[in-house]
Amino acid sequence: MGVKTASKQWAGWLLAGSLVLALTVAPAQQRRRSSKEAPKTKAQLERERRNNLKRIQETSKILEQTQQKKQSTLGQLNALKEKITVQKEVIKSTSSELRYIETGVKKTATNVQLTQSELDRLKAEYGRLIYASAKTANSYNRIMFLFAADSFNEFMLRLRYVRQYSEARRQQVSGILRTQQELHQQLSSLTQQKQQKSSLLSTQLTENRTLVTMRTQQDQVVQQLSQQEQQLQKELAERQQAVRKLDDLIAQRVREEIARAARLAAARAAAKAAAAKAAAKAAAERAERAERSNATVAERTTAKREATQTAEAADAAVAAEEATTNTDRVTLTPETAELSSSFAENRGRLLWPVGRGFISQRFGRHPHPVLKHVTVDNRGVDIQTSAGEQARAIFDGKVLTVANIAGMNNVVMVQHGEYFTVYAKLRTVSVSEGQQIKMRQLIGTVYTNPEGTTELQFQVWRNSTNLNPEQWLGRK
Repeated sequence: MGVKTASKQWAGWLLAGSLVLALTVAPAQQRRRSSKEAPKTKAQLERERRNNLKRIQETSKILEQTQQKKQSTLGQLNALKEKITVQKEVIKSTSSELRYIETGVKKTATNVQLTQSELDRLKAEYGRLIYASAKTANSYNRIMFLFAADSFNEFMLRLRYVRQYSEARRQQVSGILRTQQELHQQLSSLTQQKQQKSSLLSTQLTENRTLVTMRTQQDQVVQQLSQQEQQLQKELAERQQAVRKLDDLIAQRVREEIARAARLAAARAAAKAAAAKAAAKAAAERAERAERSNATVAERTTAKREATQTAEAADAAVAAEEATTNTDRVTLTPETAELSSSFAENRGRLLWPVGRGFISQRFGRHPHPVLKHVTVDNRGVDIQTSAGEQARAIFDGKVLTVANIAGMNNVVMVQHGEYFTVYAKLRTVSVSEGQQIKMRQLIGTVYTNPEGTTELQFQVWRNSTNLNPEQWLGRK
């Protein structure tokens, strides 16, 4: 009777141990797997904020150069506007990163609570199991449970049950220890996240104060510039005159290039047509001689067929010669067609014409930054940069023009097949007309005006059509 009782008790606790193991180990493993999934958004936000801070440093350097003069300038205003724009992006990135951390803090706090509850449950379950086992399962009962078997096979089966029960207890202890370690890691992560949150809140407060200071400076510059209306009107008129001269130069050089390419194409077509006519004439003479001679019917037929084919080829060559004359676009050779196609394929990825700086005036028509009811029209983009900055070729090409225009200083025009790029407001030029240049090759030094503003005027054209450079340039 004692043997049967011990057998029943051990069988019951073995079953309980197996259930406890199944219920506790699996949820802990699943929770550990889910905790390994690390989102990438936070790293992207941090990288974006670092890039914006770098842009602010570049713009601050440019602004310092424009502030060396006591009088406020449009260059100073443009630099302040760029700083404010980038500062807003920094604040936006910081806010997004802060929201991300806040979400992480809430999630980690929830995980801590769940893990703590799980740990409490595991400890309570294990305590009950140990208490019950201590009351019923001593060494004598264990031996009685084994030797109460009716056969050797049953004895081995009971022995395996006893070992599984011991292993279940060992794994349960191991599960408790792992859960405690996981809880410790979550608490450490929660502390770190709260510290990051506090640091970002402080950073955000500083950035907001900086933005307010920038806006105050901007308002002061605008107010000072508003008192210089006559001077600004004069500068605007001089700029418009310089722009018209630059437009005339570009239009003239494009027309000349279209005409030059058309003449070369026509000359090549004329040579081909002349050669085709000569071949047709020779074929016709051979056919005529075959008719007068004692040639066979087959020979006369062949001569006539050759004469007809050669005459058709000559007519096609003449027609091609007449079709080569283009008045609205550059006639391309196979080499220039390949260059032009490569330029077009790189739209949105082309190199910036300067290594650092920002767009101070965008393409197209827009209100004057200070003068009321005045609209300015920009054929390209103005890129404000640091003093002494070098302009560089954005793509392979041929220097078409090097000129000097009042108000635009030195101008370099580069041809890329049927595309043209224009670099104006250069203090010095390091290339010459007709020179083949490569991408990144230095073209010249950007001009710094007496007010301390260093600004490059950059344009993109396709034949006689003006294009928006921002749609062609890649990220700086």
